[in-house]
Amino acid sequence: MRFDRLEDWLAWQETLHPVAMDLTLERAAVVADRLGLRSDVPRTVIVAGTNGKGSVATRTAALLQAMGLRVGLFTSPHLVRYNERIRINGAEADDGLLCRAFDAVDRARGEDSLTYFEFAALAAGWLFREAAVDVQVLEVGLGGRLDAVNIWDADVAVITAVDLDHQTWLGDTRDAIGIEKAGILRPGRPLMLGDPDPPASVSARARELEAPVRRVGEDYDLAPASDRDDTLVWHFDGKQRTLQLTPEAFAALDGAGRMNLATALAAVAGLGLDDRLDGAVLEAALRSQAPGRLQQLRPGGGEPEWLLDVAHNPHAVVELARWLRARPVAGPVVAAVAVMADKERAPMWEALRGAVDVWVPMPLELPRALPAADLARELEASAGGTVLPAAADPAAALEQARREAGTDGRVVVFGSFHTVAAALTAGPAFLAQAAASATRPVDAVAVEGVVA
Repeated sequence: MRFDRLEDWLAWQETLHPVAMDLTLERAAVVADRLGLRSDVPRTVIVAGTNGKGSVATRTAALLQAMGLRVGLFTSPHLVRYNERIRINGAEADDGLLCRAFDAVDRARGEDSLTYFEFAALAAGWLFREAAVDVQVLEVGLGGRLDAVNIWDADVAVITAVDLDHQTWLGDTRDAIGIEKAGILRPGRPLMLGDPDPPASVSARARELEAPVRRVGEDYDLAPASDRDDTLVWHFDGKQRTLQLTPEAFAALDGAGRMNLATALAAVAGLGLDDRLDGAVLEAALRSQAPGRLQQLRPGGGEPEWLLDVAHNPHAVVELARWLRARPVAGPVVAAVAVMADKERAPMWEALRGAVDVWVPMPLELPRALPAADLARELEASAGGTVLPAAADPAAALEQARREAGTDGRVVVFGSFHTVAAALTAGPAFLAQAAASATRPVDAVAVEGVVA
């Protein structure tokens, strides 16, 4: 084995390929075939999209686990630990398993170079085969058509909300980006479309491939029952089912969260497993979530409420603003924010005008990050509210936000995956503890014919 420690493998992978971003399927496909990872493949769900894909992938895996199936889940990027990317029945792959998988990929590649993400995708496929999973749920890293997970054929393809992001690689219109997302479709296999207003290019590609399309709000939906405050009605292909939840779980689902859950349910239906769905399965699945996606924390003990959200583009920030306005708090709303310099930021600040009382620019030691002093000036000109001077480091910024929010307010951490990751590592200990528990393994519910 080339290395014995996970951190050594990861450091080496970052330097192996001449460029970090090199979109093609050829390298990963060759190595996968040498490993036999594209023969006798478990049933596969591939999830693409600009926003919501991590949440949908995590919810889909949780639903399948609750039904008693053995499930592999691959997501990216990670927040704190690389191990978050690869889970088997909700449990992170430990360092030893990852090292074994990397060794297998390394031996199979020979002299061929692989990117950091290709190594991850192939390691996930290898581990899922070793674990004999029933279903593998794979989140696209970037785009879809040329993303490494697309070396596998999706039994069910899922495309969540499509919007402008990563234009350098994917194109500068929704239609162009839609073409890249639609690259995960396969002839005759279903597409679950979780965007109520999808780009025309996605529907056009589905027609070309004669791929059956089920669209949120038209062919499937998850809506509150008219006469119960703890009951959802699941509609799919003209049929409906009533799902009763606890009041707490019911109250937490609205907006994009409910739409993403509906799309995860549609993915399960696309696998032909809709008959195993009931309120108990749904309740069990809801105990697991993708950390850092509108993740609400109420630590108590005189602490403010905290909200962690990886929103980093205008579409996601509009949903964040809607969430905040729908859930006011007695005290001030304080945003600890850091963003990447290449993002379209003006629409973000406009969306949050009036929803945030105090802004705390958070410095990040990343070449792509907008310097905190520049961010402070931009917020003063565009965002409204009070803007505090840039802090010296993430820990200081988070402590500022904590003090400003007081006991009755809310701290909102958003702007990128790196921003939330900084909060989890430099912020109060309860943040990291909450993130670790967000994706805890889901207990299987007794389902006839599956679990005794």
